[in-house]
Amino acid sequence: MDRKYRCLALFSGGLDSMLTVLLMHQLGYEVIPVFFKTPFFGSANAEKAARHIGFELLVIDITKEHIEMLKNPRYGFGKNMNPCIDCHGLMLKKAAELIPEYKIDFIISGEVLGQRPMSQRADALNAVAKLSGIKDLLVRPLCQKLLPDTKPIREGWVNKEEMLDISGRGRYRQMELAERYKITYYQNPGGGCLLTDMGYSRRLKDLMDNDMFEEKFIRFLEVGRHFRLNSSLKLIVGRNNNDNNKLSTLATTETVLQTADFPGPLAVINSKANPQENEIHWAASLLLRYNNKIIETAKVRYGENFNLVNVLSETKMNSQEVEEYII
Repeated sequence: MDRKYRCLALFSGGLDSMLTVLLMHQLGYEVIPVFFKTPFFGSANAEKAARHIGFELLVIDITKEHIEMLKNPRYGFGKNMNPCIDCHGLMLKKAAELIPEYKIDFIISGEVLGQRPMSQRADALNAVAKLSGIKDLLVRPLCQKLLPDTKPIREGWVNKEEMLDISGRGRYRQMELAERYKITYYQNPGGGCLLTDMGYSRRLKDLMDNDMFEEKFIRFLEVGRHFRLNSSLKLIVGRNNNDNNKLSTLATTETVLQTADFPGPLAVINSKANPQENEIHWAASLLLRYNNKIIETAKVRYGENFNLVNVLSETKMNSQEVEEYII
């Protein structure tokens, strides 16, 4: 068989995707690994994994489409806010859009039949393929022997006998392949997606429930303690220097607060509109609660884009009241 076919590989950076790329590469196919990034999973680990196996990774941001999908996933959510079937379907759909530009013959994915209860059952794999719109161009090399033939198999582009029949949640066959391919670095299975995290998902749902489900608010969800005053305004308070540094990087036009005379946490207001004076006083009072150097009353500086030119005096909020606002 002529081995000049070119395939695009969905690449997560996990062991299964690494094995899929190497298997097809060693069989003679030209493989282009692609990673689709969003605020919920970044590309750093995947880029490291791709370098480890000697490939350059194509990274494409699908934030806008992913956020839209999250508003109403056809197949719903998993245990938290993870719409795994719809997410994978979207990635395959975006991969299909790259077919003309990169002269792709077919698309490959590292899924293993039965490995994950929500997204890798036989019916779920079929649902993912249908959502993508390119069901007949999809090959899953690690388990394709167990799946119906698609066009690359029927047309002879891919020899089904060279594909694998891995299934179930055990990982011993992948470990054997990793040793054969001399893979010494890979991520833990199932890691990396913030949508599977309970605390993060709670904060994300809060944005949905309060009509603040926008990228400018989503990007703050990983950092600090989160509090909500009303449906239009919430506050993020740094827990440590690392959080303060991240908030400093993230804040652009947002109102930022910091104690005037004592070092301590940074706070950022997320709001649909410019915060009112009473809302800024509430934020200052709550900020003081997390500064151990403040006994009762202190001055707080605030302003937009770190122009903290305004100063107010505020009383420290008591711990019982703070509980009412925690997200």
